[in-house]
Amino acid sequence: MSTWLGTEPLSMGRVTLRPLVSDDAEALAQIVDDPDRFRWVPGVPTDPGSSRRWLENARADPSYRVAYAVIDNTDGRLVGSTSYYEIDPTNLATTIGYTFYAEDVQGTTINPTAKFLLMRHAFEDCGAVRLVWHTHERNAQSRAAIAKLGATFEGLLRKHRRFGDGWRTTAQYAMTDDDWPAARAGLMERISG
Repeated sequence: MSTWLGTEPLSMGRVTLRPLVSDDAEALAQIVDDPDRFRWVPGVPTDPGSSRRWLENARADPSYRVAYAVIDNTDGRLVGSTSYYEIDPTNLATTIGYTFYAEDVQGTTINPTAKFLLMRHAFEDCGAVRLVWHTHERNAQSRAAIAKLGATFEGLLRKHRRFGDGWRTTAQYAMTDDDWPAARAGLMERISG
């Protein structure tokens, strides 16, 4: 297991993050109604088979990735997933991603709360100095959501990841521990407002 970031559940208000387990496969398979909405995110589970494979990959190396189920506390439903990955305890840095949500919770406080929980845990509980986000350069919805978290656009990484039959240019965003107090205040306002 990842000893630096741990794997304990994180909870606040409407959202609980808990590590994904094999039994989550059926619920994950039912999250994505329209796969085209996730065209920039290859591999998002859309049926029981792809869900089991996605879970196996997500849980394969806990020193590289800690994958969470996102639970909506208002009804106890699993509504998405998000992860820490590229976990680097030596440099006190990690990346946040592999995020997807059910359509009916997009645009609600679910994502900002989930990200707040991951960011607060990394910065305040674990002493992280840097958090990173990656997304496809053409994924405007994801880029806007990352910027709203308070992350700074750092540039484009050409041929950064395989994508379909080719390569993806990745838009990279980051936040440091110096940025966290202002971002924290902004997120608290969004979540409570």
